[in-house]
Amino acid sequence: MAYAISGIRFPSVPSLHKPSHSVNHGDRRNVSNLSFLLKKEPLSWKIFAGKSSYDSDVSSLTVPGGQTDGASSSTDEIEAPGALVGDSQALHDVDSPTMEDVLVEEETNKSSMTSSVADDTFEAHSKDASFPSPKAVNIEENEARPRSVPPPGTGQKIYEIDPTLNDHRGHLDYRYGQYKRIRSEIDKYEGGLEVFSRAYEKFGFTRSATGITYREWAPGAKSASLIGDFNNWNPNGDVMKRNEFGVWEIFLPNNADGSPAIPHGSRVKIRMDTPSGIKDSIPAWIQFSVQAPGEIPYNGIYYDPPEKEKYIFQHPQPKRPESLRIYEAHVGMSSTEPMINSYANFRDDVLPRIKRLGYNAVQLMAIQEHSYYASFGYHVTNFFAPSSRCGTPDDLKSLIDKAHELGLLVLMDIVHSHASNNVLDGLNMFDGTDGHYFHSGSRGYHWMWDSRLFNYGNWEVLRFLLSNARWWLDEFKFDGFRFDGVTSMMYSHHGLQVAFTGNYNEYFGLETDVDALVYLMLVNDMIHGLFPEAVTIGEDVSGMPTFGIPVEDGGVGFDYRLHMAVADKWIELLQKNDENWKMGDIVYTLTNRRWSEKCVAYAESHDQALVGDKTIAFWLMDKDMYDFMALDRPSTPRIDRGIALHKMIRLITMGLGGEGYLNFMGNEFGHPEWIDFPRGDQHLPNGKVVPGNNSSFDKCRRRFDLGDADYLRYRGMQEFDQAMQHLEETYGFMTSEHQYISRKDEGGRIIVFERGNLVFVFNFHWTNSYSDYRVGCLKPGKYKIVLDSDDPLFGGFNRIDHDSEHFSHEGFYDSRPNSILVYAPCRTAVVYSLEEDDPEPVQL
Repeated sequence: MAYAISGIRFPSVPSLHKPSHSVNHGDRRNVSNLSFLLKKEPLSWKIFAGKSSYDSDVSSLTVPGGQTDGASSSTDEIEAPGALVGDSQALHDVDSPTMEDVLVEEETNKSSMTSSVADDTFEAHSKDASFPSPKAVNIEENEARPRSVPPPGTGQKIYEIDPTLNDHRGHLDYRYGQYKRIRSEIDKYEGGLEVFSRAYEKFGFTRSATGITYREWAPGAKSASLIGDFNNWNPNGDVMKRNEFGVWEIFLPNNADGSPAIPHGSRVKIRMDTPSGIKDSIPAWIQFSVQAPGEIPYNGIYYDPPEKEKYIFQHPQPKRPESLRIYEAHVGMSSTEPMINSYANFRDDVLPRIKRLGYNAVQLMAIQEHSYYASFGYHVTNFFAPSSRCGTPDDLKSLIDKAHELGLLVLMDIVHSHASNNVLDGLNMFDGTDGHYFHSGSRGYHWMWDSRLFNYGNWEVLRFLLSNARWWLDEFKFDGFRFDGVTSMMYSHHGLQVAFTGNYNEYFGLETDVDALVYLMLVNDMIHGLFPEAVTIGEDVSGMPTFGIPVEDGGVGFDYRLHMAVADKWIELLQKNDENWKMGDIVYTLTNRRWSEKCVAYAESHDQALVGDKTIAFWLMDKDMYDFMALDRPSTPRIDRGIALHKMIRLITMGLGGEGYLNFMGNEFGHPEWIDFPRGDQHLPNGKVVPGNNSSFDKCRRRFDLGDADYLRYRGMQEFDQAMQHLEETYGFMTSEHQYISRKDEGGRIIVFERGNLVFVFNFHWTNSYSDYRVGCLKPGKYKIVLDSDDPLFGGFNRIDHDSEHFSHEGFYDSRPNSILVYAPCRTAVVYSLEEDDPEPVQL
């Protein structure tokens, strides 16, 4: 039976209890490829694009085969080595060190080793086959990339950087010892992190010259078979074989004419008899997954297009910039129209905007496939598959390549902190057991996020997640990651209902998840070893010490921490009148970060734009934004205040908040609407109904046209944000080692500081303007204005004369050896530069 939509035919999947007749491995070319139509997308698109995977020419992956005592870790003590559940492979054996063994770094008497994925069946099919290499990218930089991860360091430098960490040396040395031990096991039994992180060349679907091999780790399953369009969904046609480690495998030889047994674009699933019953699952390593129109579940897609349809990268990846200016973006909601936008449209329409605004990196959200659109991409179902709502994997590669042509880094918002609890489409209960990829019981469930939590102490989970990070860097040429929800990973309490005060006992105590921290160290080690230019950013609200210190020195290894406290502070202040703002409080929050650990600061991100919260612009101007943003109509005091403070808040955040800066798309011009994803009514178990929005896309888009309109006040706010980015590109103040705060005037509401060779003057007073206001400065000479928030171009009132000259005066003022006299109008921010230090303007 088949049904048609817009001329496209979809074979229906037979009933679970009514399997179709057996089909042999003969010529299956009669199975037609499929095309899918995007909802809310005016253009249909095909799924014929991407890159095939091949059987690796390296030796088979191996894992420790030792036994454990089976004891699970208690929640009131630091993670002891994890336990085996069934046939799953765990990280630790019975001889693993405990907290009492903090000085023990290496184990002896390892148990004998056995292959985890290869058996006689695989060897018979592959030993005579030639293995084509993955397609070569015509970019020399990739050829020079190192293919091994340097060995661990001593892990002791953290005590030089922060001597107070010596009080917690036992915990930190234990943590580093666990990391070194696991690195040693990976090196000894897997061939090193470089090989271990390429498991996508063994698991899932891989292709050799003679056929297709499919492997899946599902130790809880009693039987398994591969089903799909290629065999008319017959569960008896392609039965899989299980090895001793719970890895199921099947080899499908090529058809008689040499074509693959599974045509590109075919729907595929694995049917398993599990402890929870018969279930069909999308393969865990699937590289593309699509929801057909009118259907609820997703279908895995066998993704292996012809060579001529694969996207070939043309442009080298940019070098890592000194300072990051990140434009956080969601491809699906990046259209000005109420629709799901495509990778192609984002490439053509949004990337040039990001470049023009002066950002040097774009951070893409919701890339990993997620069945629930309104999850913002944070409830991932298919970790190796790019979201099919926006196009094909080839389309995503084309987007990334275009960004590289423009000189933009492309960072991915990767989710390894939890996974969707969706049983049909995701990893949850994949093999019918509760503790497969995740901790079992309450420990494996995040009650606030309604999602599953990975067991980072499991060997196969490490293999899966490390390979997932490697996949996006290797296959799609992403330039790094923003790791989501890292605070949740690092603590058994997940940071929920915990007020971190900075006491070190909060970070190095019994509630620390050492297994998770070791995983973070491993993934940072792998990324920075194999991709030296890649950037890693961790979303951590706790302030974990050593978070941004290299792994070899004993740190967790992130390049940057998201400075999340800044956005919270602004929301807190915006709920008060200006009269209650404290200059010292603002400065303290912006500068309260650990020495030598870099931060990405932001005034607001996507979090503050969601329904249930408010953007800064909405806090400031509220409903007046709907009626008084046209230049041909009179403004209001609320609009004047809002536009002025919007600019000041963003500039002082960039000026003092960190070594990187982030903005969510549209917020640069004060986007007037919140984000509300299309959703229907939600019926709760208690009988209550949470109203939806009739599945509307009206609030799930970005009105870039408002920021571009020269007849609206939004334009001035956008122009100011662009000027901020160009100022930083020209002067590089965010990464300068020179930072000095010379004035925090609570009475006058003045903040003055030096960053690099620039002097920043902020007047937060609502009415008071100051003439001949003396400002301390380091260097003598003539100063000029390089940025003025009161400029008419930015929607200001033109109160400052840019032709006036500011010559320094000798003599200490505010502990500075020189000073200048300036005019500081109310609610303005002005940046001054010494003319002789002035670099040539940078063309972006």
